[in-house]
Amino acid sequence: MDQVEMSINLSELRQSLSSGRTRDAAWRKSQLQAILRLLNENEDQIFQALQHDLGKHPVEVYRDEIGVVKKSAIYALSCIDKWMATKNSQLPWLFFPSRAEVLPEPLGIVLIFVSWNFPITLALDPLVGAISAGNTVVIKPSELAPETSAFLAKTIPVYLDSKAIKVVEGGVDIAGNLLQQKWDKIFFTGSARVARIIMAAALNHLTPVILELGGKCPTIVDSLSASLDLKVAAKRIAAGKWGACNGQACIAIDYILVEHKFSSTLVELLKKTVQRFYGENVKSLKNLSKIVNKHHFNRLCNLMEDPAVASSIVYGGKIDEENLIIEPTILLDPPLDSEIMQEEIFGPLLPIITLDKIKDSIEFINSRPKPLAIYAFTKDDAFKKAIVTETSSGSVTFNDTIIQFVCDGLPFGGVGQSGFGRYHGKYSFDAFSHEKAVLHRSFHLELGARHPPWIDFKMKFLRLAYMYDYWGLILLYLGLKR
Repeated sequence: MDQVEMSINLSELRQSLSSGRTRDAAWRKSQLQAILRLLNENEDQIFQALQHDLGKHPVEVYRDEIGVVKKSAIYALSCIDKWMATKNSQLPWLFFPSRAEVLPEPLGIVLIFVSWNFPITLALDPLVGAISAGNTVVIKPSELAPETSAFLAKTIPVYLDSKAIKVVEGGVDIAGNLLQQKWDKIFFTGSARVARIIMAAALNHLTPVILELGGKCPTIVDSLSASLDLKVAAKRIAAGKWGACNGQACIAIDYILVEHKFSSTLVELLKKTVQRFYGENVKSLKNLSKIVNKHHFNRLCNLMEDPAVASSIVYGGKIDEENLIIEPTILLDPPLDSEIMQEEIFGPLLPIITLDKIKDSIEFINSRPKPLAIYAFTKDDAFKKAIVTETSSGSVTFNDTIIQFVCDGLPFGGVGQSGFGRYHGKYSFDAFSHEKAVLHRSFHLELGARHPPWIDFKMKFLRLAYMYDYWGLILLYLGLKR
């Protein structure tokens, strides 16, 4: 696809937008219902595509891809009339009689760049927000998940309004052509390296962007005394590290912080949990996604080849190069200056860093770039408060992992190098809307100065009226005019 053809596509999107069709609540609801039909009627194709691209088990696909989007679409359908409603706003009595309102309106044409690790969710979940807000949309799926990309390109035009929602497939060259166009908002999920390219291109047109990145998400494990609590924590840590695309997720656990005296207990619990969840033979691991491609497979292997890192492996480390599988791997105290502790891992390697006191975890986290998420397993309310108030991150979750992603009532997004902008639920609607301020003023009670000697005196009352908005002062001001 060349630049000329892309311009034609954008012209059709602009025409759909200018016609006002996408502003209508009925159109928005029909498109959301179409997304639900697309998912319901093509489950098997989605299972097959994600099995091919990422080796995902159907249960994982339904939980993390189909189910997430269905939940989002259903929630948006139940709230869209309320979200779209014009909201009255208060005005100072100084402007009586008048009224004001805030009107949510679509931003325009939205470009969504999709990451390969959750190629259905990260295409359709932002789309739910963009449609709910009344925008036209171009989706650019990831070429690293080719079967899913082809599925989206084939099915979206069949189910959704093809004059308002389009899919553009391709690699880096197509992405570059897209970035040369003028958009009203760009939504990107991916790495910080590519995000810098997105931002630089968006700057040419002053296009606002939402960047959902990642970073090294830490998990703090306090000294839990009850054995049941420890087992629950181990299960949830295993799910938060390996359960979502085998650690290839921006919100996956990147490393664990724990006290020295508790580390051996935690390691043993994690070993048993991994064996029960996935098995022990790298050739026959169950319910575990593969590494997306050979490049990322080699990158992860290189992390383990550092002699100091290799010597810290206490469980796992085996690979199946033919099938691009790396088994769940636990490392105890790898060097803090090693690459595995400097860069986001984005894979099944889990370093555990030991501390003298668990309270030191706050200083450890603050000495590094702000993460997308912090997870902490503790019953200490004072420690919880310290984590919330003394650290900065996109989110904080206590006594579980990654579940914040599926909560429509919570904003999802990063801070600092983990990204900016937020979406999910009403936050998605807001992310793709502009709240237009509308003020209606009357021609009555025009306040004109008739007696110049009184101007300074009357200005004092005018200032008080602005500060305190007292109706009595306004009446007094009006009386002094006469």
